[in-house]
Amino acid sequence: MGFSSRMDCCGQFVKYSLFIANFVIFVGGAIVFCLTLWTLVDRSFVNELLGTNLFSGAVYVLLVTSIIICLVSFLGCVGAGKEVKCLLLTYFIIVALVFVTMLIGGVLGYVFRERVQQTMRQEMRSTMALYGSRREITQAWDLTQERLQCCGVDTWHDWNRYGPVPESCCQELFGGQRKECTIFPTITNLYNQGCLYVTTNFIRDHAAVIGGASISVAILMIFGMIFSCLLFNMIE
Repeated sequence: MGFSSRMDCCGQFVKYSLFIANFVIFVGGAIVFCLTLWTLVDRSFVNELLGTNLFSGAVYVLLVTSIIICLVSFLGCVGAGKEVKCLLLTYFIIVALVFVTMLIGGVLGYVFRERVQQTMRQEMRSTMALYGSRREITQAWDLTQERLQCCGVDTWHDWNRYGPVPESCCQELFGGQRKECTIFPTITNLYNQGCLYVTTNFIRDHAAVIGGASISVAILMIFGMIFSCLLFNMIE
């Protein structure tokens, strides 16, 4: 395998360009993998309150896809280094499929950003009635209110129809101690912001980061496909 004499210079340029493109794609895939893991771990405490699986589905798709990207970028480097047309063709096909998957996952992340507030208010209100009776719901509410420093859906008054205000709504003092707010709740001893607003922004920020990173990597993969196609045609 090799290049003809008149295409040698151009062929070497394309070959090393493919190496560089695959290195960047590998780094991008690793970044997306880390971001998806971070998102899955960081949002686990609000799983029961989300009310939709769209975001989780997009994140898991990108998690698997990012692993494939890292492996495929290695395949592209081998194909370019060995100048094996079969490997380059396989690389092109897999990258094209992964490109579509990556783009869909990134778009889903952004679509979810616009649907968060529509779906969460209804789901959060329905889970408030189960607070104290279902362990996973109780933990989800407590962790959400403690970590995001919020209370109720739109306001702490939302808890009035379901019983006393949970202790997780009480403002935290030094050393993990909390102000007493369950008996006489006021704006001075509990978190004043509703969890819908805070959680919506929390999920939107995560979706924006992971969606933006995925779309960026998908765009970078276009260069990998172009260089692999050029190199395939130049190899005799």
